[in-house]
Amino acid sequence: MGRFAEVAVDPSAGRFNESMEDRRPPAEVLRAFGATADPVRLAGGKGGTWRAGDVVLKPAEGDDAVRWRSEILATLPESPCFRIARPIRAATGDWLADGWEAACAVAGQPDQRRVDDVVRTGSAFHEAVAHLPRPGFLDTRSDPWAYGERLAWDRLRHRSGHPEASGPTRAGGDAEPLLGSLLAVRRPVHLPDQIVHGDLLGNVLFADGLPPAVIDWSAYWRPPAWASAVAVVDAMVWHGAGFDAALRWSHLPAWGQLLVRATIFRLATWAVAGWTSEPMDAYEPVVRKVIGYVGPTV
Repeated sequence: MGRFAEVAVDPSAGRFNESMEDRRPPAEVLRAFGATADPVRLAGGKGGTWRAGDVVLKPAEGDDAVRWRSEILATLPESPCFRIARPIRAATGDWLADGWEAACAVAGQPDQRRVDDVVRTGSAFHEAVAHLPRPGFLDTRSDPWAYGERLAWDRLRHRSGHPEASGPTRAGGDAEPLLGSLLAVRRPVHLPDQIVHGDLLGNVLFADGLPPAVIDWSAYWRPPAWASAVAVVDAMVWHGAGFDAALRWSHLPAWGQLLVRATIFRLATWAVAGWTSEPMDAYEPVVRKVIGYVGPTV
């Protein structure tokens, strides 16, 4: 299992949303990023994002990740297919100020009903960053999302003969039967990895007359079509999309197995974080459809 087996999940990560919601950007942070307007909390995300005029601020989730992402987005060429939120340097020249990061506000709103447009936008973004090497900070992540992604890709060990985590916190509870069913139909996938955005559906903004904007880059080292599968699974679980949303992208390589991994990723993340068990009702029909699509175990 290599280096991934040594990374334990932080049990406190399931309370991350609550701690972020309590934080407001202090005056010294606003000054550091040149924000002069009063900050207003933005909806969505993890509850900790604020807008002050044309500046969007949020608590940093890992200094190395913020600096890596900011250096790339600051110089990524403009594209006719997508916009990005350019990062803002603090007065010190760093991309961070007292644990906060900032970016230029971009026009638009998410529209999770437009899953096909989200997938197309994500594909264009992934083409633009396909040349980037794998960042080292991915090896040290210990949050529920990292757990879910590693479990989905067989880099951890799950209960009862399926790959399971060596850390102190494991996905289980109400999610256990669904995860077990998905793990039973998972098969090897041989596709090239690259850096991708693993949380596209709510982080592509649409505005009339402008290309879609990609924000809040959650970096993973996986096949680009897996990121597309995550967006499709999110649309089916949370936003009422039918399974036809998945079928429309069935031409993508290893699509069925990527749907399996996308569903494991989301379900395991939710379970290990210790959030409410209510979403199991939303996941169950999607899990059945995905398993039916890939066929029985052999």
